[in-house]
Amino acid sequence: MVLHAGFKGAGQEAGLQVWRVEKLSPVAVARNQYGNFFTGDAYVVLNSLKAGGGTLSYNLHYWLGSECSQDESGAAALLTVQLDDSLGGRPVQYREVQGHESNSFLSYFKGGIKYKAGGVASGFKHVEPNLADVKRLLHVKGRRTVRATEVPLSWASFNQGDCFIVDLGANIYQWCGSGCNRYERVKASEVARGVRDNERNGRATVHVVEEGEEPAPLAELLGSKPSLPAGSSDDVETDLSNRNSAKLYKISDESGRMEVKEVAAASPFQQSLLDSRDCFLLDNGSAGQIFVWKGQKANADERKKSMSTAEEFLKKMKYPPSTQVSVLPETGETPLFKQFFLGWRTKDDVLTPGKTYNVGSVARVQQVPFNASTLHSNPAMAAQHGMVDDGKGEVQVWRIEGLDKVSVDRATYGQFYGGDCYIILYTYKTGQIIYTWQGVKATPDERARSAMLTVQLDDSHGGSPVQVRVEQGYEPPHLLSLFGGKPLVVHAGGTSRKGGQSPQAPTRLYQVRSSSAGATRAVEVALSAASLNSSDAFVLLAGGAATVWKGKGAEKAEQEAAAYVAKLLGGGGVKDVAEGKEPAEFWSLLGGKKDYQSSPRLSTNYNDHPPRLFACSNKTGRFQVEEVSGDFTQDDLATDDVMLLDVWEQLFVWIGKDANDVEKQESLKCATSYLQTDPSGRGKGTPVVVVKQGHEPPTFTGWFLAWDPTKWDSDPFEKIKASFK
Repeated sequence: MVLHAGFKGAGQEAGLQVWRVEKLSPVAVARNQYGNFFTGDAYVVLNSLKAGGGTLSYNLHYWLGSECSQDESGAAALLTVQLDDSLGGRPVQYREVQGHESNSFLSYFKGGIKYKAGGVASGFKHVEPNLADVKRLLHVKGRRTVRATEVPLSWASFNQGDCFIVDLGANIYQWCGSGCNRYERVKASEVARGVRDNERNGRATVHVVEEGEEPAPLAELLGSKPSLPAGSSDDVETDLSNRNSAKLYKISDESGRMEVKEVAAASPFQQSLLDSRDCFLLDNGSAGQIFVWKGQKANADERKKSMSTAEEFLKKMKYPPSTQVSVLPETGETPLFKQFFLGWRTKDDVLTPGKTYNVGSVARVQQVPFNASTLHSNPAMAAQHGMVDDGKGEVQVWRIEGLDKVSVDRATYGQFYGGDCYIILYTYKTGQIIYTWQGVKATPDERARSAMLTVQLDDSHGGSPVQVRVEQGYEPPHLLSLFGGKPLVVHAGGTSRKGGQSPQAPTRLYQVRSSSAGATRAVEVALSAASLNSSDAFVLLAGGAATVWKGKGAEKAEQEAAAYVAKLLGGGGVKDVAEGKEPAEFWSLLGGKKDYQSSPRLSTNYNDHPPRLFACSNKTGRFQVEEVSGDFTQDDLATDDVMLLDVWEQLFVWIGKDANDVEKQESLKCATSYLQTDPSGRGKGTPVVVVKQGHEPPTFTGWFLAWDPTKWDSDPFEKIKASFK
């Protein structure tokens, strides 16, 4: 099967790539437009991940807008098969429908998804950003997975239960209904900030407006305000009773046409039922999902028609079009598929320990040489690779200090302070990029000032640079490549200027962890034995020397990164200490030996059962359970909810301080139901641990990178509002 020229270079490097189907052909989407989808179009999305051995694994999706034509839908499916074939049939394929996207798909767009009206086939022309006459209304839905849909700009589109964004180009108004809570407002603020930063390049002002306090510009635009409805939830409700309702079918074309034949009527299934010479369909349609498994030795026709066979099955079973469909190659099974089998075993049982939801992780970004002349003649390459070049251009770094930016010593490039904001200007042969890095402990004033100084710097270069705002912990691959592929180091503290900050503590502890995004970070954490984690490596600095502590589950790359950080910061000798063989002096420096996250699974492979986080809420008037997509963080713990954290050998129930009585009572019932309906047949005796906000033990906090015990001391929504001023 011939690969379309528009896919040239696809899947050659780790990262996300997005194409829009235009006139039945794939056209690369610019990175600053990722997360924006036109409802009249279809898209192809490829996420390439580096596994422990350096090989690439793939998640391949085709997304269908609610108003896309049959021709575009068919073209997207065909192009997906082409791309899958060019990558050796290794990708896991997903069919995505607007409003019902898979968790895997949603995890790529942490800032939320925006649905825009129009499409290529309708002759719609995208309005370029920075136009002061833009007028549109976005309806923001979702507490965990945010979707912003363009709706008619009229009071008739509003309700009291949600947030809306009135985009007027130079001014962006976040309107908060009286019935929405603070967590929903935080999520809506992220969407508003994304419009400002990505579509306006920072050249717009965001205003937060409460219902009933509409300013004159909104009142004049919308007219007299009528009585608004309370709003109803269209959020997806997780019905736990359907989780283990599944059947297994064999797909065969022996009769001359594709047929499915039932081989097992209920889960959990025996893994031995899967034959490499055939394809199989796992039907969990009652829970909104079906899977197709492609055996390595199945004939080519069965493998290539697996997605179309699944779609025919949907019609036969009269499942809704929104049912999620995943096509999995043998050896590329996802945890959601494996959960339906009893005691799933991986071939030879020698997989590298994983650290996230995704398959594999990599210690640091590999610098890939690019041909500058090719980049100049093929600008789509930047969109396809996510790396405009190899990171070897000119780099300048400034720290925000007061009202100005101050140059940072080149010797410390790649080191940041979590209480500061930085501006990084990168100049390469064909352009410039301005990265604005904001630490998690930076003040609202510093964040606001960094945004203003970024605009000033952009102006001084004629308005041509690309602007990228970066939150600590979410650094893109290209930014990380600017520092020679070395681990990113984040110190605690509010400022890094000489003579202007409190002196660093003589004894400090850094947690070193790699991520599926292709980076290793060394983050300063609380100086306590409770901060240790068997899954990672740590660096302990004391008395001019450094100690590298190697957890039993730490990857080789993490151990190497820790050794680099120890030499960089220690300034003296470096000692290695293996977990379980610590000298008394080690514990003394940490204030004494304490319990820390040392689950046996942290020193073994947990890819088959990765940790999963769920939110439990009755904010909409009914009790709902919603899974957090992608790699979860402490930010995903909403103080007005109850959360379930499933780490396989035990189930945590985390109770936020603002959760109501109904949520507390129902969440415990939900935890019991969750275990009883586990498709894998897990025992009902799995321990359930109740944890209250502010009193989390290390066995809970250890599943979150660089847990911050002081995080609950400030209001995240007030912090975001202050950054808009």
